[in-house]
Amino acid sequence: MSDEHFSKPKEYAAGLPAVTSSLRHVFGKAGVARGTKALLDLNQVGGFDCPSCAWPDPDRDRAHAEFCENGAKAIASEAMAKTIGREFFAAHPVAELMAQSDAWHDLQGRLAEPMLLREEATHYEPVSWDEAFKLISEELRGLDSPDEAIFYTSGRASNEAAFLYQLFVRAYGTNNLPDCSNMCHESSGLALRDAIGIGKGTVTLEDFLEAEVILCVGQNPGTNHPRMLSTLEEAVDRGAQLVAVNPLKEAGLLGFAHPQHLRGILGKASPLASSYLQVKVNGDMALFRGVAKALVAAGTIDHEFIREHADGYEVYRSLLEATSWQDIEELSGIGRDKIEELATLLGAGERRVITCWAMGLTQHRNAVATIREIANVHLLLGAVGRPGSGLCPVRGHSNVQGDRTVGIFEKMPEWFLAALEKQAGVPIPREHGYDTVASILAMHEGRGKVFFALGGNFAQATPDSTFTAAALGKCRLTCHVSTKLNRSHLIHGRRALILPCLGRSDEDGGQLVSTENSMGVVQSSQGRLKPSSEHLLSEPEIVARLAEATLGDAGNIRWRWLVGDYDRLRTWIEAVIPGFDRYNERIREPGGFYLPNAAKERVWNTTNQKANFSAAPLDAFQPAPGRLLLQTLRSHDQFNTTVYGLDDRYRGISGMRDIVFLNPQDLTEIGVKPGHRIDVTSHWSDGERHLNGFRAIPYDMPRGLAAAYFPEANVLVPVGHVAEGSNTPASKSIEVSITPSRA
Repeated sequence: MSDEHFSKPKEYAAGLPAVTSSLRHVFGKAGVARGTKALLDLNQVGGFDCPSCAWPDPDRDRAHAEFCENGAKAIASEAMAKTIGREFFAAHPVAELMAQSDAWHDLQGRLAEPMLLREEATHYEPVSWDEAFKLISEELRGLDSPDEAIFYTSGRASNEAAFLYQLFVRAYGTNNLPDCSNMCHESSGLALRDAIGIGKGTVTLEDFLEAEVILCVGQNPGTNHPRMLSTLEEAVDRGAQLVAVNPLKEAGLLGFAHPQHLRGILGKASPLASSYLQVKVNGDMALFRGVAKALVAAGTIDHEFIREHADGYEVYRSLLEATSWQDIEELSGIGRDKIEELATLLGAGERRVITCWAMGLTQHRNAVATIREIANVHLLLGAVGRPGSGLCPVRGHSNVQGDRTVGIFEKMPEWFLAALEKQAGVPIPREHGYDTVASILAMHEGRGKVFFALGGNFAQATPDSTFTAAALGKCRLTCHVSTKLNRSHLIHGRRALILPCLGRSDEDGGQLVSTENSMGVVQSSQGRLKPSSEHLLSEPEIVARLAEATLGDAGNIRWRWLVGDYDRLRTWIEAVIPGFDRYNERIREPGGFYLPNAAKERVWNTTNQKANFSAAPLDAFQPAPGRLLLQTLRSHDQFNTTVYGLDDRYRGISGMRDIVFLNPQDLTEIGVKPGHRIDVTSHWSDGERHLNGFRAIPYDMPRGLAAAYFPEANVLVPVGHVAEGSNTPASKSIEVSITPSRA
């Protein structure tokens, strides 16, 4: 473990430290030969897609090292040759494993064989694949209703695995298909579908290089998607102005030292953000309302675009006139002069504007309304469907967008369900299923009795950790398809199964799969590493064998035949989903292919065939007097719930995760010295939740804000505190009180 200390945050991202960190992780975990092979195949044509973030690869001219520190850490974790199986679990009871950290879990190695935790047992024990499938299928067939089973999906699953999985679940008789999208960009999808007719972004990498202004809002690319930094650097070099909108000062928005250029290796960083607006937490809606008000007042809007393509402008204009600057300034924390300055910048030139955002916007009560407000600004500017402009929700996990495209959603539209029913030749249910929060409530109330997860770390990713753990504990069976040990294997039902699968980097009998990135590009992914254990199965094969054991072949479905050649699965996807024409041919072309994006062509697939302004009342979540708003965030040493280490290099943190960032003046007002311990209590209508003994760390951020790492701080997030419309946990605006620790 590193020494525990904190120091001054960095002023730029990457550089030589990113290189040394990457190589230390890769060679230390995977070894020099295996690690080098993995890195050289990562994100390459004919290689495999990074299991980390969803930032796209260049369509052409890929670098030999087409990865970032984040990707290197992810592949180092996955490419470990060290394994854990029966001997490991015999030596470590579940209670002992629970006492270990998430970083320790990740270091133990790849899961080597299926493991079963019997009812009231203290240790996992080995089980054959046939026995495992028999056990699960018996539980599923024994339920009173298919709706008593819940089938979760992580963004790691390929298009082929995800399509087959949802086919099995729907053939079984339920739409209970919660996924990680429910906890991240669900708000984006809902807002964009209503605004422009598609729940995805409307830009490509080429658009970034043609943009005049790029707004990065509520995101931290230096930690969460570092490959984005090279795109931003090139855009700035070409004359774009980057505006950062984020409460915390983040190194990756300030500057970038490209780790593959000599200048970057020497620590000479390129400045990125020319303007940095430290908005209040949940003040983004007010900020964009102010920008819109200033644009309309100045007359620098695209009247022709609004007249030809948009609906609802007059109502929205009246709303702008009725909104006071006092309210805008108070809720956003940004002065009118700065907002008008931003509006002038956006309204100048050819209005080639891109707005990017991530969890800092999507995980609030008013997240959908906030994203609609961003869309409003773009509609005023006509900055959709124009080169160098558009809306860009930056997805997290590498195929979370693809999983949704191929059917992982509890509320898929009728056209999809009807097409799937015709192709499969079996009845497909129409009643909406449970999303993630609804699944937690269903398990807690006894309505969800079997929980099956295709990847992910559900217990750690979800809100209200204690409540969620109790919910999982009420299940008859919990089952996880995984590559590595994680805490969800230890927070279990009466019986629990761990099913080890191949990772992205593993050879799968010469077969290739496909994924979709943040910009709608579908590309091939083919593992090149020898699997670490002979007992691993691919995710498609696990799903097919489970489906066969549970349902048998039915209608037109021959489960084993479908996975005998993944081209057959892709043919089924092509038959069900528009845009996948010649799927098997195009997926083998270098760089893959773009899915159709009507909004990029200014075709609006909304109910009225127009792009729509919204007119939601101005809103922000505000704590009671004397309390703060806490947001959860990642450290630099993690990806989602996978923790690689205990450092947060860019924020100056070493050797610890039990910390809360605070404005120095707030820290003084609370009466706590830097580094001393504090107790945090979150407040909600159903009671309080507590996190005690964390360290208080001063940081450059607005007053009234606190920030702590997830998953540790998820215990403070009330399960009932969700975004209106999308039901996404509002993990970025938790009302808390902070006191000196009593410990």
